[in-house]
Amino acid sequence: MATLYITEYSDVLVVNGLIQMPSEPPLVEQTVAIGASAALSNAFNPATRFVELNTDAICSILFGSAPVATTASKRLAAGANKFHAVLQASGQPQLKVSVIANT
Repeated sequence: MATLYITEYSDVLVVNGLIQMPSEPPLVEQTVAIGASAALSNAFNPATRFVELNTDAICSILFGSAPVATTASKRLAAGANKFHAVLQASGQPQLKVSVIANT
């Protein structure tokens, strides 16, 4: 089964003003099965400021409060490991990510 791995972070550690990396441990870790129909993650933690996405299959993703990814959405290659900022406005619906298989 193909999987999208989602790791949520609130802080970035900067070392010597040069190296930036996520501050461990993460806030939340979750997975979403990748299939022929769009699947939705759980809502991100309100403290989440960026997410790391890792996929073991080619897929497309879409962020939003109620997103539905299509094969025309942003594409990730198999084995991709990407970081995305997810700035959530106070009082607004929490963000999620939707994923669907692609070629």
